[in-house]
Amino acid sequence: MDFKQYITVVEDFPKEGVRFKDITTLMENGEAYKQAIDEMVKYAQNRNIDVVVGPEARGFVVGCPIAYSLEIGFVPVRKAGKLPREVLEVDYGLEYGKDSLNIHKSSIKPGQRVLITDDLLATGGTIEATIKMVEKLGGIVAGIAFMIELSYLDGRDKLDDYDVFSLMEY
Repeated sequence: MDFKQYITVVEDFPKEGVRFKDITTLMENGEAYKQAIDEMVKYAQNRNIDVVVGPEARGFVVGCPIAYSLEIGFVPVRKAGKLPREVLEVDYGLEYGKDSLNIHKSSIKPGQRVLITDDLLATGGTIEATIKMVEKLGGIVAGIAFMIELSYLDGRDKLDDYDVFSLMEY
């Protein structure tokens, strides 16, 4: 399936000069969404994954159906102040400052094989922070899967030591 035909490119969003890749039009089409998730599940199946981890919010809409299909758990990574139990926090750089992500400290067990998922790989900052948290808790990043990779932003360069799958590339 040509998944790109289900992606809407929105000019000048969220700011002038950006060509935003909107996955919601893919998600609105049940057949395309199912096939996209199925392709990502195929990638994960031979990696002996114990748990799927995804950053909010679009990492949830990718990671949850993958975890469901693999019959394993899903661990959310959230912005600061959104998780109720004891968390591990990692700061990461943004274009105009910094932000932080949190994960429950009890969610990843030492030695667990983790698949990290998200909708889009751009500069790689969010995924790099997610990797740091997983590894600090003793998890093993067995793979990283994206629906879309913006290869012109070189985010994959930050992920050289990891197995990365992208469903489509721009």
